[in-house]
Amino acid sequence: MPEIAFHTQVPDRLAHACRVARKALRAQRHLAIVGPAEVLELMDSLLWNMAPQDFVAHCRADSADPVLQASRIVLALPGQDVATRDILLNLGDEVPDAWAEFSQVVEVVSADDERDKQRARQRWRRYRELGHEPVTHDLGQKTV
Repeated sequence: MPEIAFHTQVPDRLAHACRVARKALRAQRHLAIVGPAEVLELMDSLLWNMAPQDFVAHCRADSADPVLQASRIVLALPGQDVATRDILLNLGDEVPDAWAEFSQVVEVVSADDERDKQRARQRWRRYRELGHEPVTHDLGQKTV
């Protein structure tokens, strides 16, 4: 049964997603980042342009097999298959199809986008309907 975590009150969803990817890579975990094409384009650019000490090598789910085998971080459109089912980072509006096959699911929820918050509430309810109890990590309460 996967652990489902909602990271809420996130000021910048994509910057937070980059931090999650960097943390996963440093922990030698496999991460699938799932979202719509326009979000993945932005993520691709952000990941390639991180500071040298924070660089997160990654590829897309439709990359050649040798590239996929060498990559711990994979960007995938909803419905695209990824070989390793470790962590799923969802940047889409819906619960991804293969979510239950992962050991961990991370949902990132904006601090100020009401549409995003509403979609996150729907995903939360869906996970609960499926018998899972998500946990919340409220990033708005963290102090630096």
